[in-house]
Amino acid sequence: MDMTICPCRKSASAQLSYAECCQPYIEGRAQAPSPEALMRARYSAFAVGAIDYLVDTVAPEARTDMERGSLEAWSKESQWHGLDIVETVDGKPGDKMGIVEFTAHFSRAGKREAHYERSSFRFDEAGQRWYFVEGGKPKGKTIVKGAQVGRNDPCTCGSGKKFKKCCGAAA
Repeated sequence: MDMTICPCRKSASAQLSYAECCQPYIEGRAQAPSPEALMRARYSAFAVGAIDYLVDTVAPEARTDMERGSLEAWSKESQWHGLDIVETVDGKPGDKMGIVEFTAHFSRAGKREAHYERSSFRFDEAGQRWYFVEGGKPKGKTIVKGAQVGRNDPCTCGSGKKFKKCCGAAA
């Protein structure tokens, strides 16, 4: 694997080497200073097969349903193409929680895929480090098309009745 560019930076415009980006975190020489840095290091850990790091950076209370074998298989059976950070929320010095929304790009069995997730992280003050807590699909955003009819507005069908007593009654 080419380590001149960090695995987490392959799809980014600001490319850093593995040695100056994620390697110090994965090898335990430094702690990730933010949820985004931890997310990047976790992605790179998948790419380099550092399964112990993946396990160690999950919050202890969230490790109960972890399957090390699944992590190892996903890591080994995939080619890793880069990580796109979509959004970060909180996770600055002094914050107790943080969120990172991202897209991880990889190929598995020759098929190019993307894993899109919104992950939450918490800061452990005792250990002075960030932990991954959980991840999931981002909730869809509500789409509102134009002005909406209120239940007490006149019905849009022109009957002269209130919407709630006419076409809105079926809803």
